[in-house]
Amino acid sequence: MSFYTRLLRPPLFRLDPEMVHACSIRACRFAGMIPPVRAAFDRCLEVSDESLRTTIGGIPIKNPIGLAAGWDKSGDATRMLGHLGFGFAEIGSISANPSKGNPKPRLFRLPEDRAIVVYYGLQNDGATVIARRLQMAGKCAVPLGVNIVKTNNGPDAPDDSDEDTLHDYVRSVRAVAPHADYLVLNLSCPNAKGGKDFFSDTANIGRLLARLAPERVNPPVFLKVVPNADPAFLEGLIEQAAPYAFVRGFLFNLPPGKPAWLRLKTPKSVWEKMPGAVSGAPVAESHNACIRELYPRLPPGRFEIIGVGGVFSAEDAYEKIRLGASAVQIYTAMIYEGPGVIRRINEGLSRLLQRDGFRNVREAVGSAHAGVRVG
Repeated sequence: MSFYTRLLRPPLFRLDPEMVHACSIRACRFAGMIPPVRAAFDRCLEVSDESLRTTIGGIPIKNPIGLAAGWDKSGDATRMLGHLGFGFAEIGSISANPSKGNPKPRLFRLPEDRAIVVYYGLQNDGATVIARRLQMAGKCAVPLGVNIVKTNNGPDAPDDSDEDTLHDYVRSVRAVAPHADYLVLNLSCPNAKGGKDFFSDTANIGRLLARLAPERVNPPVFLKVVPNADPAFLEGLIEQAAPYAFVRGFLFNLPPGKPAWLRLKTPKSVWEKMPGAVSGAPVAESHNACIRELYPRLPPGRFEIIGVGGVFSAEDAYEKIRLGASAVQIYTAMIYEGPGVIRRINEGLSRLLQRDGFRNVREAVGSAHAGVRVG
């Protein structure tokens, strides 16, 4: 057990989850203003290993472990994100207009499952404010992704027209693209009205990309979609994205609600009272199935996958990489294991690559498929 799990986690888990989350963001924001503190975290958490260096969307990264969107929702702590051991980091989800998100409580823990239940509902300060914040903060020490989503106007708001939905994304892209190393279009938030239903039809993904094409989007773009391993859905997704060179790959989002396949250990009487989607260990198998089905269908060299969902160890990350992920993101693992988990995953990943005779992480991507391609 680490210092965090033995001494820090027990008292933290007695406090309200959202309060702890907010305090961690504030702490990182202030720590990021102090150069000696940033340097100290570098010494403690960074792993320097040539075998871990790779690229994502053509962007060089020092290791394939990134911070997933959902932690720093409004870009408050970007000065510190590059000093926690990550190879890259992602903020958001960010929408064109500010959003208060869903009513509280909206963040819950399921310790028995190493999971959290998230019901934030896209709380963020809005693209214009966040763009100014990113400009003032300056360049992040690692490549910074910005996750963009349709504004959550609340459960009682009237339905948006197709045009309103598309324009909402365009507005956000215009505001934040100059300050991002890559963009993620979140097309499937499980905890907000609209958006996710609209993009369940992959033809509407093509409509959005067609609207963005004249914007001459410079950062590489990834599409974050519902976790769906159905071949027809995946092939439709690739078909819609293929004509647009700025689209470089895909991620899978959380499943909406609490589907039976999660097989939660926590009694139903506990979690059925918690609105929202489950993040953490229970979603790993589903997300791995999606990567397993998607990777062989990708045109070689055209798209990449960022693996998300249930990564707590080097073995978890390595499995996603071997299934086809070029890089992997974590979030829930930090809640349960603390920031030291980033270093442990990178060190373990280096050992696994060496064990299996891979000179670098790129050689391991998709190795579980033994050269099989679909289509």
